[in-house]
Amino acid sequence: MIVKIRPVVKGLLTYIPGVQRFLPVKETGGTNSARYCYEVWLKHLTLLWQNGMRSIPDTMAELGPGDSIGVGLAAMLSGVNHYYALDVVRYSDIETNVQIFDELLTLFESRAARPTRGWPDYDQYLDDNLFPGHILNDNLLRQTLDEKRIAAIRRAVTHIDHENDHMGLTISYMVPWSDQGIIKRNSVDLILSHAVLEHVADIEDTYRAFYLWLKPRGTMSHQIDFKSHGLSDKWNGYRGYSEFLWKMIMGRRPFLINRKTHSEHVDCIRKNGFHLICDLTRHRTDGLRREDLSDYWKNMTDEDLTCSEAFIQAEKGA
Repeated sequence: MIVKIRPVVKGLLTYIPGVQRFLPVKETGGTNSARYCYEVWLKHLTLLWQNGMRSIPDTMAELGPGDSIGVGLAAMLSGVNHYYALDVVRYSDIETNVQIFDELLTLFESRAARPTRGWPDYDQYLDDNLFPGHILNDNLLRQTLDEKRIAAIRRAVTHIDHENDHMGLTISYMVPWSDQGIIKRNSVDLILSHAVLEHVADIEDTYRAFYLWLKPRGTMSHQIDFKSHGLSDKWNGYRGYSEFLWKMIMGRRPFLINRKTHSEHVDCIRKNGFHLICDLTRHRTDGLRREDLSDYWKNMTDEDLTCSEAFIQAEKGA
């Protein structure tokens, strides 16, 4: 198996005192585009509705918003009133967020079609214009896109680093988030993440925090990417690396990928008291074969070996 040298070098550099301060902070990719944020929100919203949700959440928390808080702004343009953005590094800035907000507003005002046909495909639940008109109907959007409400959201964006409550609308950008007490217990209706949970250092603590934050019957929606993120030549090639080599690649970085499998996520979700309402998986057979796996992964199931993505939604008990 071919080992990529660059990830090893970058990991080893983190062991040199002071070097991490000089390493560039990469953009996370994706949320620097309004159309991407629009697509992510429409996907999660539409599939949540398909799986039983029947009202727009009042309070939403997003883990790992990345280069902008665009997904949260799309949610607010749909009726969310209180939004928490939780990240480990501050990527976005006010100027970018204002630009994304203005572009999102245009998309919602025109009831624009979902931008791309990604996975999971949810076109069957959209109207003829490929928009979730059964959820975001004209009556609702007339209220959420009201001129005064739009102005209040924009003020919340431009005052994101201060205590803000504009017409009952709030945005809280918490970087870094590091403990379960950062959000009040039983106060959040929806927790969302998109291609983020494969990066968190401790999924057990993270799901435990989600359970504490969510209200009874609150919901969470996550898309999880199990691919290598460029760390190996094959999409799941990192499962062929020895633990010694993986330790070198990880170095002292606060996050990279946690290598948790789909079944580990599901087990952890159930262990923390959630009820699965959606568990979709995508599989590939062009990755490592079982005989190529390192000793650490020799006993993983065929389902986990071939699972490249998962879309999971779960509800907290009453």
